[in-house]
Amino acid sequence: MPLTPSFQSRRSQLPAGGELTEPPPERLAKLPAADKLGRLLQVAKGHRRALILTHDNPDPDSMAAAVSLAHLLERKAGIEAQVGYGGIIGRAENVAFVRVLRLPVSHVSQIDFSQYDLFGLVDTQPPVRNHSLPARYRADLVVDHHPLREESLLAPFADVGGDFGATSTMLVEYLRAARLEPSVEIATALFYGIKADTRDLGRETTQTDVDSYLWLFPRCDKQLLGQIEHPELPARFFQLFHTSIEKAKVYGTAIITDLEEVYSPDMVAEVAERMMYLEGMKWSLAYGTFRNQLFLSLRVKDRRMNAGRLIRELCDDLGGSSGGHGSMAGARLPLSGSANKRKALKREVVSRFLEAFGVAEERPKSLLSAQDT
Repeated sequence: MPLTPSFQSRRSQLPAGGELTEPPPERLAKLPAADKLGRLLQVAKGHRRALILTHDNPDPDSMAAAVSLAHLLERKAGIEAQVGYGGIIGRAENVAFVRVLRLPVSHVSQIDFSQYDLFGLVDTQPPVRNHSLPARYRADLVVDHHPLREESLLAPFADVGGDFGATSTMLVEYLRAARLEPSVEIATALFYGIKADTRDLGRETTQTDVDSYLWLFPRCDKQLLGQIEHPELPARFFQLFHTSIEKAKVYGTAIITDLEEVYSPDMVAEVAERMMYLEGMKWSLAYGTFRNQLFLSLRVKDRRMNAGRLIRELCDDLGGSSGGHGSMAGARLPLSGSANKRKALKREVVSRFLEAFGVAEERPKSLLSAQDT
């Protein structure tokens, strides 16, 4: 689709690369939900089949939002829509999330991209590169609560950069604007998506997140929710946590741990989150290897430290993908070459973070021998 002169002009005024600090005032994210819905349906008009993709190794927020967008397109635009994901769904809660709610999501290995004429990305953006949309295809729809990336504005519909704690909240806004009552399964999925991404409305939460949470509460199934939140855990879950504690090092106000080989990339984020609970910590970094890639997860005590910007600054020149927002962020870096070369990359990454945390001169202490403050 050729760019219109007005879009070309607007694009030429944007800063080169990275996150936009001063996005154009007319961008879609600033419009009322009803106007966004109208634009969405206008872009979808005339298409036959839509494929909505989550970010790779999707979390509940990403899957809930993607399934809801597919449902919206089917009901309001008359388009057959499918949800796909790359990577794996590995964390016990996430496996239960899909199984208990019977969410219609398919791995990209089972999808023929040539059968679709409309493509969407949810909870991620084209330049972030943590999704499985092939380069030969363009994202027509981009819906994401993370900070706006310049290239996302090339999509005909790009609702990115708004003030939301979860992408699921954005889909609730669309459903309400469309006067579309969600099924119990979709309502429960969206509720848990908001709950998980905002940590029970305690992290980076806006009033819109709270309103959406309260709107969904009477519509979701609490029994199903309990099955998702309290699943049975495999033995390897506890084995991995044993490794994380054994390997954890405390550098003053920062804790860093090497999980070695992980069975699921999202376990890296779970460990980083848990390590942040150690008293006196301002920074938590966990990293682990999965299928020749190094996954990193960062947590910070104060969102003004901007975890997303920090991880991009430290990791962008190493390839892969990175991103996030105020208090949490992650990266995925390619691992290749000899064992020594892989170890050297890990040492370089840790060194960069220690410097950024301001604790490079601190003598590391094993978590198992650390003293309470």
